[in-house]
Amino acid sequence: MWERTYSKIFTGIKKEDIWTIWIDVNNWSKWHGDLEYCKLDGAFEVGNYFMLKPNGTKPVKIVLTEINEGTSFTDCTTFPGAKMYDTHTIEETPEGLKLSNALVVKGPLKWLWVKLVAQNIADTVPDEMEALVKLARGLND
Repeated sequence: MWERTYSKIFTGIKKEDIWTIWIDVNNWSKWHGDLEYCKLDGAFEVGNYFMLKPNGTKPVKIVLTEINEGTSFTDCTTFPGAKMYDTHTIEETPEGLKLSNALVVKGPLKWLWVKLVAQNIADTVPDEMEALVKLARGLND
């Protein structure tokens, strides 16, 4: 198993605003700088999937596997010989709102998919989290 996590505490944002942006999958390209589009047909619920199209590559099908309303969700991308799980978490702390992202890749070909996909995703998480927070702060201006 390969795993990378990133967390940061932010002030001046509301948990509800982050959750609202997260579940608005069709607008993820507003804060994911490397996406051409992201499309979810139907509700943000376990078992539904969305198509995510990174710039310069083919669309990828991603399934929502776990949702804890208002606090976290996990999605899964299936590759030949591996699965990648991406968990997004919101936690209220005395210091502020803690946002976390955990990427996990499992399977016999995990090494290949880490090299081709997962490491790049992990490297972009800090910038995307900052863009997410900037968008959330703009909701209250």
